[in-house]
Amino acid sequence: MEIHHIAENDSILNKFIAEIRDEKIQKDSLRFRRNIERIGEVLGYELSKSLAYSNASVNTPLGKKEIKLFNNNMVLCSILRAGLPLHQGLLNYFDDAENAFISAYRHHPKNDSDFEIVVEYFASPSINNKTLLLVDPMLATGQSLVAVYEAIKKHGTPKEIHIVSVIGAKQGVDFVNNHFPENTKLWIATIDDQLNEKGYIVPGLGDAGDLAYGSKL
Repeated sequence: MEIHHIAENDSILNKFIAEIRDEKIQKDSLRFRRNIERIGEVLGYELSKSLAYSNASVNTPLGKKEIKLFNNNMVLCSILRAGLPLHQGLLNYFDDAENAFISAYRHHPKNDSDFEIVVEYFASPSINNKTLLLVDPMLATGQSLVAVYEAIKKHGTPKEIHIVSVIGAKQGVDFVNNHFPENTKLWIATIDDQLNEKGYIVPGLGDAGDLAYGSKL
């Protein structure tokens, strides 16, 4: 798997990452969602450099201009609910993409730290021979992404897979690397060193879904 760790090179992305981490700023859910969206735009721009392009021409009022445009048939698939702001950021740039949504959540059958990933809902166009973007802001253990991929691949085989995340843990990145096809590309804003005993990223930012949309039962 190709890993593109975007924050390794300093840019305006650092500001957006700092604000989603800051416990004072992140209390403003509107700003939190917008910062995730802006991070999605940055990641989408970086990802766009790896797509296939072909020659095209544009007629202007004063003539014609040759330009290369990407020609990938793209499907954006976000994991509900935390993935929605990141999805919107990518959709701002890949506005012709088709859209898919899938649910995945941690189920604690014994009410302890052990959990399993439950995938219940999937709505998608055909993904056969298309460019699939799997969108999940938090890559913690990596189990959710793998469970989602196992569910999705029953419905078709994409031409290529790009995983798009905001914050990951090294353990989760390694787990995904071991379970996705070799030609998968990971586009991630930043990577933290560890998980805590509950499988949450440290220092991370907390629960992205709750910060974006309010606490859940």
